[in-house]
Amino acid sequence: MAITLIENFRAAFYAPFYASCALGAYAEEGLEVNVKTSLGAAQTIQSLLSGQGEVSWGGPMRLMGALESDPARAPVVFCEVVGRDPFFLLGREPSAEFQFRNLLGKKVATVSEVPTPWMCLQYDLHLAGVDPSKISRIPARSMLENVSALLSGEVDVIQVFHPFARQLVEQGSAHIWYSAADRGPTSYTTLNTTRDFIERNPEVLLRISRAMYRTQKWIEAHGGRDLAEAVAAFFPEIPIPTLTACYNDYKALGIWNRTPILSREGFERLRNAGLSTGRLRRNFCYEECVDLRFAGQVVREDPPSL
Repeated sequence: MAITLIENFRAAFYAPFYASCALGAYAEEGLEVNVKTSLGAAQTIQSLLSGQGEVSWGGPMRLMGALESDPARAPVVFCEVVGRDPFFLLGREPSAEFQFRNLLGKKVATVSEVPTPWMCLQYDLHLAGVDPSKISRIPARSMLENVSALLSGEVDVIQVFHPFARQLVEQGSAHIWYSAADRGPTSYTTLNTTRDFIERNPEVLLRISRAMYRTQKWIEAHGGRDLAEAVAAFFPEIPIPTLTACYNDYKALGIWNRTPILSREGFERLRNAGLSTGRLRRNFCYEECVDLRFAGQVVREDPPSL
């Protein structure tokens, strides 16, 4: 069966999605999966709901937003892949014992391309007793622009993901102050579909979940170099040694799930961040947004790694 999988946007931390394609995980399940890039991260879940693909990957926050707007369309998570936040705070000077109050009095450039990194950081600040409104924040520029601003001394701290963070560290131009993954489980990227598609095609969702679980096992058993080489065709602009370092970092931080199960803790952390910052108005429960019947089945089956 042919399936269209909607790619949220191209990013190094999405490596498991690219690896599942590159390693032939779907083909081994008898599926022809065609990856189609979304017009933009904000449009991904709507593209799924409008029938432009059967499955998408993206953040559960977008899914909750769609449910809040139109519950009848019923998007749902069926598999989690990125269970921790892949973003970093980097400063020009070292900060060996970083605390969130260290951001006060600094010019901080946050991510503009997607809302979740700043939303989660605001919640970190809130929990640490720091008022996010007291941060001198520059919100409207891209990560690439913020890298340039940090190098020029225009800002003191930037929020970026890899490879930007790894490249700056390798150049000796910046220092990691905070790895957001260290806060613990925060549901970040999931495979999503509609409840209607699940009911009509349960076997397809089971096969996709099994393919992803076998990919997760492969990633767990291999080093960053192997993963970089497997997905290199998706990132021709990133040298293999840099991509390897990025993936070794991400593996050490545990941002990728070892199984396709979305933890309740990670879901609630993300939801609470959305409620705290006003991005969500409704306090969704886990079961409204998540259907792990297939993920649970493949974990019980315990298939071999790829």
